[in-house]
Amino acid sequence: MSDLRKGYTTGVHATFAFKSALEAFLNSKKLFITTSKKMENDDLDVTKGCEIVVTISDKKDDLELNPLVHEAYNIEDKLFLYAGRGVGVVTKDGLKPPKGYPAINPTPLNAMKEIVKSYEITKPIFASISVINGEQIAKQTANEKVGVIGGISILGSSGFVKPISSDAYLKSVEVELEVIKKSGFEKVVFTLGNSSLQKALQNYPKEQIVEIGNFIYDGFELAFGKGLEVKIYLGVGKAVKIAQGFKNTHNRFGSIDFKMIEEWVGMDLGGIVTVKRVCEIVDKDKFYKLIEDKVKQRVMKWFKKDIEVKIC
Repeated sequence: MSDLRKGYTTGVHATFAFKSALEAFLNSKKLFITTSKKMENDDLDVTKGCEIVVTISDKKDDLELNPLVHEAYNIEDKLFLYAGRGVGVVTKDGLKPPKGYPAINPTPLNAMKEIVKSYEITKPIFASISVINGEQIAKQTANEKVGVIGGISILGSSGFVKPISSDAYLKSVEVELEVIKKSGFEKVVFTLGNSSLQKALQNYPKEQIVEIGNFIYDGFELAFGKGLEVKIYLGVGKAVKIAQGFKNTHNRFGSIDFKMIEEWVGMDLGGIVTVKRVCEIVDKDKFYKLIEDKVKQRVMKWFKKDIEVKIC
């Protein structure tokens, strides 16, 4: 089996394009536009293959900007960097880029600052970073939910995208939790799929809800680490797994122990191998209450924290 291919982050590609555009502009003293296409890799990232565009001019009016009013990053009083079309503007606290500025993470922004410092710039110039179809790409992300409006974020810390990494998913969850905390919520609502999400939305705003997938233990750990209370909406099958001690509910981590369920309900299940079938032969409401209590007990054992549980 061959190794999965790594790729560069949007931040690295934006920095490449920025340096190229700046050099060309300073040599020609004319409006200059350059692009960098994010390379293909084996990640599931929705930005794979997107085109990043950097525009530099001595006139701000030459730039095509994200229409949301925002501040530019002032780099050494020499260059003013804006969010172009398809790059988001931050509208909430809790993210690394400050509210009211382009959604460009500190690592690529600092790299661009170092590039600016290396050139002799005698009068202020203006730059924007854009992404072709960035507004549409952003609809496949949690950007709007966390307050990044009008496009994607220019991300990057190490410079590389790790393929199919659970780390990336958990970093996204952590960002959502930080925004929830900074927005004044004391409680986060976790969901584990579309059905539980729809139930949660009947009682809570979407800004308070985070989809944690199968990352049960990690999700709780991140939330409690930020001082948040937790309520979780989930299906009965996933709930049984948590009650039985599964920290991750993906099938590769094991299957439900139906002998344990027999002990819980005090009856022989006759070889049943689905939780759905169990619910058909026992008192469903009592069974749900039993499993909800056992999920709460499990989380208390893990973290010494009480939670709310709703099986749906």
